[in-house]
Amino acid sequence: MDVRVDKYLFAMRIYKTRSIAADACKAGRVTMNGVPLKPSRTFSIGNKFSVRKGPITYTYEILRLSENRLGAKLVPEYLRDITPPDQLELLELSRLSAQAYRDRGTGRPTKKDRRDIEQFIADFDEWDEEEDSE
Repeated sequence: MDVRVDKYLFAMRIYKTRSIAADACKAGRVTMNGVPLKPSRTFSIGNKFSVRKGPITYTYEILRLSENRLGAKLVPEYLRDITPPDQLELLELSRLSAQAYRDRGTGRPTKKDRRDIEQFIADFDEWDEEEDSE
């Protein structure tokens, strides 16, 4: 039994939808032995393939085949992640750099910030009323 590449990528929860999986294949992000795969190509048991997502390239080995989408707990029975450690390290570095990039205080105010702003406005309104009464 063989399974289409786009169906397998969707069934193994690598991509959210089958059409996104097919688009990734067409864009050359899914490869086997360095050769880009078309969505209609088929996978067999024992095949190894790579998927480029963001800054890293994940590598997988097929243990069993399924055309139907599986629960997340069942995926390890069908697919083994053999991504090299250097790629996983690259992912961790990109996460850390994204966190370090954002300066403290930028973005949405926290609850404490909102309370401080409301208190400041209330104090300012009281001060402004005192000025008007004089």
